[in-house]
Amino acid sequence: MNNNEIIAKYLPAHADVKINNNFIAFEIPHSSLKEIVCDLYRKHNLPLKTITAADEREENGCFKIFYAFGAPKENIFVAPFIRIESSEEFPSLTSEIHEASTYERKIKTFFGLNPIGHPNPRTLILHENWPNGLFPLRKDFNWQTRPAEAKEHFEFYKIEGEGIYEIPVGPIHAGIIEPGHFRFNVAGEEILNLEPRLGFVHKGSEKLFEILPLEKKLILSEKISGDSAFSHSLAFCQAVESLGGINVPERAKYLRVVYAELERLANHLGDIGFIMLDTGFNFGGANGSRLREMIMQINERLTGSRFLRGVNIFGGVAKDINRQAADKLMEDLENIVNDFSEVIEVAENSDSLLNRLKGTGIVTGQIAKDHGVTGVAGRAGGSKNDARKDFPYAAYDKLDFQIAVEETSDVYARFRVRIKEVYSSFEIIKQALENLPEGAVNAPLAAVNLTPNAQALSIVEGWRGDIVYFAMTDARGNISRVDVRDPSFLNWTAAGHAGPGNIVPDFPLINKSFNLSYSGNDL
Repeated sequence: MNNNEIIAKYLPAHADVKINNNFIAFEIPHSSLKEIVCDLYRKHNLPLKTITAADEREENGCFKIFYAFGAPKENIFVAPFIRIESSEEFPSLTSEIHEASTYERKIKTFFGLNPIGHPNPRTLILHENWPNGLFPLRKDFNWQTRPAEAKEHFEFYKIEGEGIYEIPVGPIHAGIIEPGHFRFNVAGEEILNLEPRLGFVHKGSEKLFEILPLEKKLILSEKISGDSAFSHSLAFCQAVESLGGINVPERAKYLRVVYAELERLANHLGDIGFIMLDTGFNFGGANGSRLREMIMQINERLTGSRFLRGVNIFGGVAKDINRQAADKLMEDLENIVNDFSEVIEVAENSDSLLNRLKGTGIVTGQIAKDHGVTGVAGRAGGSKNDARKDFPYAAYDKLDFQIAVEETSDVYARFRVRIKEVYSSFEIIKQALENLPEGAVNAPLAAVNLTPNAQALSIVEGWRGDIVYFAMTDARGNISRVDVRDPSFLNWTAAGHAGPGNIVPDFPLINKSFNLSYSGNDL
C-alpha cells in the first residue's frame, strides 16, 4: 500500500496528516480519542507499539500524547495524537485497552499529566523517595537537579484472610543480578498474588537523550540494557536514519542481521542453560554457559566487543566481516549448533527436568493479550508476532526463516521457543553471509542533518521481544524527545500473573524463563 491507501484505510476522513517516511501522525480531539484509538486497535487489529508524551510548551504551548500503532507487513506506523493545553489531564484508555495502563502511569509519573479514569494511578519507576509534584521529563526540569528526599509510601496489593501471609523478596538478590522487589501473598507455599516492584536502577536515560550530543546519544542507547546493546543501538540508529533521510548500504544491512543474530544466540544459549540450572539440572546449566561464552568470544574476535558495542553507527556499521572471517564464523557456528543439539537431546530425555518445566508459570492467552506480551513470552503462547517479519528492517526481508512458536505458555514453552530460535538464528546468519553483497559498510556522512519538527518510530526484534524507539525533532532539527520501550516494560506487567497457582520455590524458575531486563524497564 502507498501512503494514500494507508490513510484511506486507517485514518478518519479529513484527518490533517503529517508524514515522515513511514510514520503518519495526525491530531485528534480529546472527545474522539477513545473511538479512533479503539478503532485502530480492535477493528483494524493494529498492534499498539507505544504511548508517549512530549513537552512542547516552549515551542507550541502544549504537551502532546502520541498513540503509535504499527501496520504489520505494510511497515507503516499510524499515530493519532492529542494536545494538552488548558489542563494537565487526558482521558485514560485503560478501561478499553488494558495494555495502555502502564504507558499512562509512566506519563503521569514523568510528565505530571493525569489519566482521568485510570483504575490504578500509582506512580511507576520513580520511588517513594522522589517528591510529589516534580516531573523529570518536563523541559523545565534541570537534569542536574538532585531533589530533596521525600518520604512517601507505596502500597502493595494485599490479600487478607486466615493463613495468608506476605513474603518480601529483594530488591537485593543472591547472585549478580539487578535489583527488583517481589511481593508474594501466599497460603502455605501456594502463590495467590505476585507483584513486581521495579525502578531501583532508574538512571534518567530519557532525560539524558534530551541533553547529550548526538554521538553520545548513540552510546547511551547501548547502555539501556547491556545484554541488548546491539539491538537497542540499532533501533536508535534506524530512528535517526529515518529522521535524517540516511540510506544504509546493502552490505551494512546484511551485517546488521549477522550481529543481531549473534546477540540473540549468546543470550538464548545462556538462558536455556540458566533455566535448566534453576531446576538443579547442572549439566544443562554448565553447557549453556559454555556455549554462550563461545559466542561472546566470537563477538570479540569480529568486533573487539563481547557485547557488540561500537558496531552500529549512523548510516551502517563500523565493523566489516571479510570472506575469511565469514568462513571461520560459519565453521564455529556449525560446531556450536552440533554441540548444542547434543545438550538438548540429553535435556529432553530428563524426566526430572521436564517435570519442573511443564505446566509451570502459565500465562493465559487473555492475560498475554491484555498486557501486550511480546517476544519469547508471547510466541510461547501461540503469538506469531515478530518484528523481523512484521516490520522488516536491515536485510530480514531478503531472508527466509520461520517464527518459533509454542502453544502451552508455560516455562517449557518459553524454553522450547528459545531452542527453536537458536537453530533459526544459525540459519539466518548462514543465509546472510552467503548472500552478503559487496560494497561499503556505512554511508559517508560529513554531518547528520535531521528533518525539523518530525517524528520517527523504529522497531527491532531484540532477543526478548520488540524494542521500540520513538524519536522527534524540534524546529531546529535537534532531537528533542526519545522514548524507549524495551520488551521488558510490557512483559514485567504479565510476569506477576505467571505466579499464582504455583509454589514459591517455582518462582526463580518462572522468573528466569522470562528473564526480563530490570535496566531496560527502569530506564
